Amino acid sequence: MMQEEINSQEWHDESNWSRSLWLGLYFSKKDTRSWVPKIIPKLGWTVNLGNPAGAVWFVGIIAGAIAVAFFAGWLTATQ
Repeated sequence: MMQEEINSQEWHDESNWSRSLWLGLYFSKKDTRSWVPKIIPKLGWTVNLGNPAGAVWFVGIIAGAIAVAFFAGWLTATQ
């Protein structure tokens, strides 16, 4: 079986998705993609937390959001 077929099969497996479909958390170690379309493609893309690169992306996005919130609060507090 080709890797593209494995990726597609894993993406269609409901056990790889979080319970809340709108959140769309995806975890599959067999899927080689870091970014995958959400189960409802109109909602965009999500990271594959089973892929090490996807997990790094997830941590980076969260850290970036926290940093932006921190600096925005710091800038407004100093004015």
